[in-house]
Amino acid sequence: MARRPTSAASGVDERLLAEATRLFAKQGFDRTSVQEIVEAAGVTKGAMYHYFGSKDDLLHEIYGRVLREQTDRLEKFAASEAPVAERLKDAAVDVVVTTIENLDDVRIFYQSMQYLSPAKQRAVRAERRRYHERFRGMVEEGQRDGAFRLDVPADLVVDYFFGAVHHLGIWYRRTGQLSANDIATHYAHLLVASLQKEN
Repeated sequence: MARRPTSAASGVDERLLAEATRLFAKQGFDRTSVQEIVEAAGVTKGAMYHYFGSKDDLLHEIYGRVLREQTDRLEKFAASEAPVAERLKDAAVDVVVTTIENLDDVRIFYQSMQYLSPAKQRAVRAERRRYHERFRGMVEEGQRDGAFRLDVPADLVVDYFFGAVHHLGIWYRRTGQLSANDIATHYAHLLVASLQKEN
């Protein structure tokens, strides 16, 4: 199981994660050895195993740190006293921007998730489900309060939105005409517009 690093050890764990990410992206998780990772990071295998119990712990942490950051940020949006439509829009923008900012990590994880142990796959799905449920909670709040239409199921809206977010890893290119914030703003507008009541 991966150990959460202390601040004093953050240099080692960050180097390991950075090099693992680079190598997994370049040649694939299954074709990258632990020896290649530790050599690239300039550490010993013993040092790696102090922080990560296995290669798939590295893969799990590559995505886990992104999901933890997004969850922490979502909690702040959800707890805000702003109107629910504004909170939902801000949360939608944030998850798109942070996904694009960490696109290599997200892309690698989705391409390689099948290599994780069944227990780790279940853990990731549970963590992601908690995030989606918290996000869906804002949609349901808006429906209860009369801010959003009731004839569209909240879970369907959320699944549709995150299907588009998860698809970013397939088509997004940093050299494209739209910035991460441009895309995020469009996605958020489409989400909120789908929930607005018809006049």
